[in-house]
Amino acid sequence: MSRGQVRRQKGRIGFGSDDSGCAILHVDMDAFYASVSLRTRPELHGAPVIVGGGGNRGVVLSATYEARALGIHSAMPMSRARRLAPQAVIIEPDHRAYAHVSRGVMALFGSITPLVEPISLDEAFLDVTGAIRRLGSPTAIAELIRARVEDEQQITCSVGVASSKFVAKLASTRAKPDGLLVVPADQVIAFLHPLPVGALWGVGEKTEEQLTRLGLRTVGDIANTPLGTLQRALGQAAGSHLHELSWGRDDRVVSPHEPEKSIGNEETFEHDIDDPEIIHAHLLRLADQVAGRLRAAGYVGRTICLKVRFADFSTITRSRTLSRPTDVGKDIYDTVRGMYDALGLQRVRIRLVGVRAEGLIDAHDAPHQMLLGEPDHGRREAEVAVDALRARYGSAAVRPARLVDPDRRRGGPTHA
Repeated sequence: MSRGQVRRQKGRIGFGSDDSGCAILHVDMDAFYASVSLRTRPELHGAPVIVGGGGNRGVVLSATYEARALGIHSAMPMSRARRLAPQAVIIEPDHRAYAHVSRGVMALFGSITPLVEPISLDEAFLDVTGAIRRLGSPTAIAELIRARVEDEQQITCSVGVASSKFVAKLASTRAKPDGLLVVPADQVIAFLHPLPVGALWGVGEKTEEQLTRLGLRTVGDIANTPLGTLQRALGQAAGSHLHELSWGRDDRVVSPHEPEKSIGNEETFEHDIDDPEIIHAHLLRLADQVAGRLRAAGYVGRTICLKVRFADFSTITRSRTLSRPTDVGKDIYDTVRGMYDALGLQRVRIRLVGVRAEGLIDAHDAPHQMLLGEPDHGRREAEVAVDALRARYGSAAVRPARLVDPDRRRGGPTHA
């Protein structure tokens, strides 16, 4: 048995071993963004590392488990994260790398079963019923996935194996990091009832407060509360939903999703900006990033959206549908700049801008219409060449010339 196999065997968490009837897997990458970022920074393994925008208005995108032990969590303001963990290393996000690894992971899942329901870039439900004869038991398939993710992507994942999506999701969470937990079908109640009420889907902070006021602190407490009492306290739909989950009843099937609906990036500024030229520069950067992510994912977008948040936190959005879909940064920038200029904001103070492409279709299925005077090898080919350089030398290796001018960089963006 190899060292990796030994480590994965040790990663099993013992709740039960009978996986008959447990064909639903929830696979979740461990600290995905941080783990991917560390693939090129092996010297940082074992250290507290935070992925996110470096400015004070940035937020934490991900953190290693060493940083989480210091109180860091995703969506935390970077200013607070720095106070809690001043020794932590901060790494800027690399969305191209995340998209590349995600495609590899999802392709791996697709080689196991066609019934894959992605939840985000780094997690998915799988129904492996049709793969059992070919690949073995659900537990064996889960081990195979864990081994392949580590071998092919150099990151780890945790897997929950159960008879329903809800329980499989809870199991993978309990298995983290780098673990595997099987919840046998006849032990679902024993697994669920000791858990805190916050473990149930749909229980947010306010609902948890309501349940606590009723004296309900565990899933078992909810299960043993009359349905009518829950419905009066939480509403008919929410009360029924939590009652069903508390008894492990979840009849949802694994449904393969449609492709991503949109791809976008935002920037929150260190200081509010009122200079249109500087805003233009940030829009150029965002358009370049969105175009790169579109090409990396193999999509083109038909609708381009602009988001502007002002100093008072009020927000407006604008969108424009193109005559032909695009994955070219210049096309996206020209569109969002036109929408921004049309707002006539003059010197209004702005806190955040965002660029998003919607109406995505597969690039291979998109019609290509040559325009009069368009060169055989044009802007898109140049941007594809830049993608290759960035993949080899880093995301900052090549930038639009306008963004090299330090005077254009006032306002200190942080990535959201």
